[in-house]
Amino acid sequence: MAEQSGATATGSARPSDDGQGATGSSRRSFLTYLVAAPTLALITRAGADVLAPQPAHAVIPTLPAVADLVDLGDLFILAGAPTSALLALAVETDGTIRFRLPREEVGQGLTTAVAMLVAEELDAPLGSVRVELDDARPELLFNQLTGSSNSIRSLYGPVRQCAAGARARLVAAAAARWNLPASRLTTAGGVVRAPDGRTADYGSLSAEAAAPGLIVLGASPKPAARHALVGTPTRRIDARAMVTGAQKYTLDLDVPGAKPCVVRRPPTLGGAVRGVSNLAAVRAMPGVLHVVTVPTGVAVVAETFGQALDAKAALQVVWGPGPADQLSDAQIRTRLRAATPPLLVPPLLTPYVDAEFDFAFVSHAPMETNSAVADVRDDRAEIWSGLKSPIVARETIAADLGLPLDKVKVHVVQAGGSFGRRLFFDAALEAARISKACRRPVKLMWTRVDDTRHGRMRPATHHRIRATHLLGEVLSFEHRVAAAETDFRHGLGEIITATAASLPSGIGNATLAQTLFLTTVKSPYHFGLTTQTLNEVPTGIPTGSWRSVYSANTRGAEEIVVDELAAATGKDPYRFRRTFLKTDAQRAVLDKVAAEGEWGRALPAGCAQGIAFHEEYKSRTACLVEIDTRDPEHVRVTRAVIAVDVGLPVNPSGLEAQMIGGLTDAISTTLRAGLHLDKGLPLEGSYSQFHWAKQRDTPLDVRVFVLPATGTDPGGAGELGVPAAVGAIANAWARATGSKPRSFPLDFDVDFTPYPR
Repeated sequence: MAEQSGATATGSARPSDDGQGATGSSRRSFLTYLVAAPTLALITRAGADVLAPQPAHAVIPTLPAVADLVDLGDLFILAGAPTSALLALAVETDGTIRFRLPREEVGQGLTTAVAMLVAEELDAPLGSVRVELDDARPELLFNQLTGSSNSIRSLYGPVRQCAAGARARLVAAAAARWNLPASRLTTAGGVVRAPDGRTADYGSLSAEAAAPGLIVLGASPKPAARHALVGTPTRRIDARAMVTGAQKYTLDLDVPGAKPCVVRRPPTLGGAVRGVSNLAAVRAMPGVLHVVTVPTGVAVVAETFGQALDAKAALQVVWGPGPADQLSDAQIRTRLRAATPPLLVPPLLTPYVDAEFDFAFVSHAPMETNSAVADVRDDRAEIWSGLKSPIVARETIAADLGLPLDKVKVHVVQAGGSFGRRLFFDAALEAARISKACRRPVKLMWTRVDDTRHGRMRPATHHRIRATHLLGEVLSFEHRVAAAETDFRHGLGEIITATAASLPSGIGNATLAQTLFLTTVKSPYHFGLTTQTLNEVPTGIPTGSWRSVYSANTRGAEEIVVDELAAATGKDPYRFRRTFLKTDAQRAVLDKVAAEGEWGRALPAGCAQGIAFHEEYKSRTACLVEIDTRDPEHVRVTRAVIAVDVGLPVNPSGLEAQMIGGLTDAISTTLRAGLHLDKGLPLEGSYSQFHWAKQRDTPLDVRVFVLPATGTDPGGAGELGVPAAVGAIANAWARATGSKPRSFPLDFDVDFTPYPR
């Protein structure tokens, strides 16, 4: 269960923090020397104490990384600032409060957290708030993209201000009705109350509150000290609907005339259709309504999904080549190793730790496969799908169909998982093309095999790390990453381009991938001269952001090297981290898991503990796991303790779920789940082959500790939980087996018979 207690202080005493760095200069002046004026303005708003260097035991402090100064979430917030107030909230006559959310809910609990913010500021019951997903709204520009742990960070202020404004109007309406000063009225439970006991519920005041001529005093959101609901563990508002089957996902929608549709896809990634030899026979099969060719394959529309699947299987298609037909795992690894940038610091007279790591391609594997409903007519189009970048989806679909933008309507539907996958709108575009070709509405479903094999995947990466040390101190830490190129053509590029001037000097001219890498990846340790660089390799393989983008692999690999550095210097892994972490806030979460997880307790041979730390998007976490490797065929994480500090937690229960989800992702991709690329196509085609963690693979004993508020604003949480868990699991495995983990997933055998291509 989530806990609100503070971290347990352990370990050696720290030097007093007098605001002076090692050179004696103040934090604020030190930052002034490091960053350009636009960035400094942003940092000043974020708080100098959070970002400034703090005293450390390390002889050679590490200067702030780009992500310490301005992270990707900051760029999102900056790009969305001009339109952040364009929110829609309505109070109906029955007291129902409807809020239109310009983000996507994919299971992360966003609608619950936003409903809590609205209820808090309106002094209304949570049960009276309905959060509805907004359609694509092009006037929002860069402010309707869901990703990078940014939704709560970017919405926290605007949603509260919107709800506070609504409360002020309701109070003003009651004041006008009773001829009383608004300052004498109070609100609670969806009711305005006068000093003499008179009350008026919000529903009865809604019409008067909407009057254009109403005089309204200024409205300010509550300070955090007055929060009654925000910060309290709260159940999800959509939980009952999800577990009872009442929740409507894309394929549950009853769009008039929409018929089931599936697509026969090529035997290699991106292969093109050259012809269908039995087209007439397939069109004559029972229930088949249409068979049409689209750029991604051959689509079948039928009366039922069963009939569509039968017809799809019967198709005899002649395929052309795809862009990655000759690529298999070995070739990818060779390319990545050759593309890894060289290390700069030679290990001349100092001891050093060198390590190289390989991470496989990984599927997003959401429970809900790609799906969309499309109704395309000659003069208009309407699309329904789970979309995290609906504005770009609408623009792309309109251009592809040759329709004016204002003739295309895109509805955002709650989705059953994403992990970055629904940043792309492949299904929505494909359904629109099929509907246009068939001249009728269609309900498109990707099969599980298609979703696993032809969906976008987390790029494979190779990592080269060197750390030099002397007399117990780390002198340098170099990390070089080579990755299969990540596709960011879903709106992120536009956001970064629009805010490039806010980046530290020089970074704004970096490539898109390098900018993303530098604004998300950073080392939390004082490790002397620290550098982290990325080189991407074009492969023709469809890729996309996977949960925590670069950090899962990059920071996971670094946490493994941190353990090996500790061993090389004769230090305990927990104490070593504690010594070199930069801030007391970082040490607090590390101390919490060490204390609650009983770091160092005796375990049987073949079992061990592992610990790791990660900080990103103004939040930080530590993870301690215990692993049992005694059965090599079934290595299991048996226990996990996680501590998380997100500044200001909105819903601790949601944070707990996010961290457990990150742990499950890490267990899966560290131990067994990956994609084998074989001559242009993944071998895996289902959950039985893509070995995602099942219940028997996950620990029964998991405790998540949400630290009390340490700031006035929330940090990001959606992607925070994976990297530390990756490092902790790998480190536990290393201690249990006596082997150094270097290739992930650790157990990556093809123990299944692949489906036919």
